[in-house]
Amino acid sequence: MRLLRPVVALFSLFALSAGAFAASAVPETAGYRMSNYKAPTPATLDGVPALSVAQAHDLWARKAAVFVDVLPQPPKPANLAPGTLWRDKPRFDIPGSIWLPDTGYGALAPITEDYFRHGLSQATGGDKGRPLVIYCLRNCWMSWNAAKRAKTLGYTHVLWYSDGTEGWSEAGYALKEQKPFPRP
Repeated sequence: MRLLRPVVALFSLFALSAGAFAASAVPETAGYRMSNYKAPTPATLDGVPALSVAQAHDLWARKAAVFVDVLPQPPKPANLAPGTLWRDKPRFDIPGSIWLPDTGYGALAPITEDYFRHGLSQATGGDKGRPLVIYCLRNCWMSWNAAKRAKTLGYTHVLWYSDGTEGWSEAGYALKEQKPFPRP
């Protein structure tokens, strides 16, 4: 029995290490992720490590960055019976964030790309050097896509927070209900 404990401990350590290796072994794509958005993500964006919860919270506490949530907003079903009440599902995000829903897909319609461009410009006061922290949920390629897209739009200090609202709330930080940034 004494010999079995070290073997079990060593096996557990190996299994944890293999799991961490598998999570960090997700490669970046050359372009945008086009499908299967809720899947393990890379550890980096353009070679820069994703922010940790502590780093994101520090930026938030110091008001040193604009926080941008890109989680999609569920659409109202087209086939609702007449008179059916519809209530949008509430979104809780990091307090002070701007919510630009539906802007993390791999391919955006021109109107959605304009919405993203306009939202970022409003949130940064037109300063493309102002730090942006882009997030949604953990293991969600939409925030990765949106951060990459912000860089292609000329934003020079784009930070990706890959743990999103899940990591934020698990760390004990409050979330606040948010309404989407108005669409044109």
